[in-house]
Amino acid sequence: MENNNIVLISCSSIRAGIPCEAQLMYRSELFKLSLKYAKSINPFHIFILSAKYGLLELNERIEPNCVTLNNMTNIENKKWASDVLNQLRKKVNIATTNFIFLAFEKYWTNLIDLVEYSEIPMKGMNIGEQMQFLKDTGN
Repeated sequence: MENNNIVLISCSSIRAGIPCEAQLMYRSELFKLSLKYAKSINPFHIFILSAKYGLLELNERIEPNCVTLNNMTNIENKKWASDVLNQLRKKVNIATTNFIFLAFEKYWTNLIDLVEYSEIPMKGMNIGEQMQFLKDTGN
């Protein structure tokens, strides 16, 4: 059976201070655990959801920034989600892909209704519970 899982990880506010690969830019413990877990489930692809850049490849070189979805209005967040969906459409078949969100609610709330198949394994968990889930399952 074809692996059609795509993991989407949200960026973090703890960031490197120099240009580097996206997977090295974000430095929070939650981000690191999310990336480790994502790799452990062997998905077809892993992307980072960035408030500034939208969809990022792990090895995509980016500049440090302080943009966050927390400061966006609902209309701005919906436009961001639409832009991310357009980026995804260029990379995968949206209709047959299962999206696994390892992201804060602000990052998936407007995307979830735009995709056919999705999972949010940490839905409803606080940050401590998310970190424990990732530690317990991402070995």
